[in-house]
Amino acid sequence: MPKQKQDEPALTHDIHGREIELELQLPLLSSKETSKFPLCVMHDTVGKPSPIATPTQSPMASMADPSPVPGPADDEDETDVIGDLMGHYGKWQLVMTVLLSLFQVPNTFHISSSVYQAANKEFWCQRPAHLQQLSVDVWRNLSESQDNCHQLAGMDWSQLRNDTLPAQLEAMAAEAADDDGKLVACKSWEYATNDNVGNTWTSEWDLVCDKEHLKNVAEMFFLLGVATGGIISGYLSDKFGRKTMLFISAVLQTIFGLWLYFCSSFELYLTLRALLGLVSVSVTYSGLILAIEYVDGKWRTIAGMYNLFPLPISYMIISGLAYLTQDYQRLQLCIGIPGIFLCFLWFVVPESPRWLLVKGRIDEVKRIIEAAASFNGRQLPADYQLTPPTQESSSQDFTYLFRSSYLRRISICFLCIWFTMNLVYYGIILNMSSFGGNVYLNSALAGLVEIPAIAVAMYIITKVGKKWLFSATLFCAGVACCCAAITEGREDMLWLKITFLMMGKFTISAGNTIMPVYTAELYPTAIRNVGVGACNVAAGLALILTPYLSLLNKIEGHLLMSLLTAWSIFGGFVVLFLPETAVRKNASTVASRRNAAKQV
Repeated sequence: MPKQKQDEPALTHDIHGREIELELQLPLLSSKETSKFPLCVMHDTVGKPSPIATPTQSPMASMADPSPVPGPADDEDETDVIGDLMGHYGKWQLVMTVLLSLFQVPNTFHISSSVYQAANKEFWCQRPAHLQQLSVDVWRNLSESQDNCHQLAGMDWSQLRNDTLPAQLEAMAAEAADDDGKLVACKSWEYATNDNVGNTWTSEWDLVCDKEHLKNVAEMFFLLGVATGGIISGYLSDKFGRKTMLFISAVLQTIFGLWLYFCSSFELYLTLRALLGLVSVSVTYSGLILAIEYVDGKWRTIAGMYNLFPLPISYMIISGLAYLTQDYQRLQLCIGIPGIFLCFLWFVVPESPRWLLVKGRIDEVKRIIEAAASFNGRQLPADYQLTPPTQESSSQDFTYLFRSSYLRRISICFLCIWFTMNLVYYGIILNMSSFGGNVYLNSALAGLVEIPAIAVAMYIITKVGKKWLFSATLFCAGVACCCAAITEGREDMLWLKITFLMMGKFTISAGNTIMPVYTAELYPTAIRNVGVGACNVAAGLALILTPYLSLLNKIEGHLLMSLLTAWSIFGGFVVLFLPETAVRKNASTVASRRNAAKQV
């Protein structure tokens, strides 16, 4: 085992009295190259990571195991020559990773904007022009529009005036009803104006009655784009570079986001939403990979996790913007503009030096290393050399996930868990407007509770095992959703329902932080990226279904929260079938090597 450096303590935790060193490694390049640091993409990035050959390793790392066997990775703190030269983590890495985390802001804006843009509005069949002063309740009674989708047929509304006595109006309406009594579908509608919601998709395109489902279709198109982009973004990032794909996607995201502001056609709006989802996940994926490849050793895991912090802050910001604008177009303009400023980071953020080294672009790598080392106050050797790593082929595919009992067990479990986590997490976020109360305040609180959830999860998983903590977060989320379901429909207990929802959001957010780390640990290195890619497909399926969860409340008021309860408890139960960890750094004996080999 390589000797641990004094300034970089190993990430450890104690299990059954033994000190076990954990490791997370992440994928850097294409699936045809040796995987050294496989990556697990977070919940709102539905994609398929791909592996990379690690740049030239430091001598200490290369002597650790002359004949490694396929299986779980051996050392999270194993470093490479780039990290040894410019520093594993310093001021330069801090600045760059913080800048890259800002790209999460517009992504979060776009994925959560439908909470406000597709909000339900009170509506009724349009009154004739000369009856606009007639109260809405009287008009509904006269037109017998109980469902606000149909009105009385055969009525000559031109005979009525605003000053006609109510008794006369009712008599005339009753006479028309006796003559025919048929109801016809309304052709146009009016909408409430003082409802703290403003102009939404509903009022802009009359998405009510038989067109109400199109609101869910519009959101599904965005999430379908997210699922599709997650599959192809990894390949494109490997082929063209992290920085290139990040900024191409960011420019397209800005263009599509601002185009939506000017769009007046609903069909074009659907298309733009799908394209926006496609490029948004590429921004997330490329930015996350780039941030992780700037750092080294145990900092890879930490950099990947604190990349999540802009998410809850963005939830709070967009709730404030939606409250101030109360118009879906103005809100779209507000969330599209920040992307313009992020595009200028092209002149600040460099390409991944590790990707450049694998591609053999040594001169560019040296310029980045020299700039980073100078910023970090490190002295570079006068005669250091960089050599592109040897690339080895890898032919693992989806079928490898089921070639042993160990892989079958964790693959089936993680497919269920990733589906469950995304269904519950986004089921709460994207249906915030259907839970009652003030949607703006509820969304801001949901973002606020996620900040300590991420911080607590980041701290705890560096100290203790993940299995029981991960399971507990899902069980607690299920209990919170169950309590919220019990209080459903009781206006006097709305505050208690919202409290339970926030508790559920806290626990599911903590679990969402743990999930990718735990997944990466349990999959052996050689098969990790295929496994994570399969998990992201399950997550994408959950995302596509999420917009339709709100329809459950139309069937029965308790159904939505009951479903989230059932899935949360199911996910927590499935976690119990997983091992505590598949990473055993001190497995140096022949027996332990054989056990590791059996996993593949």
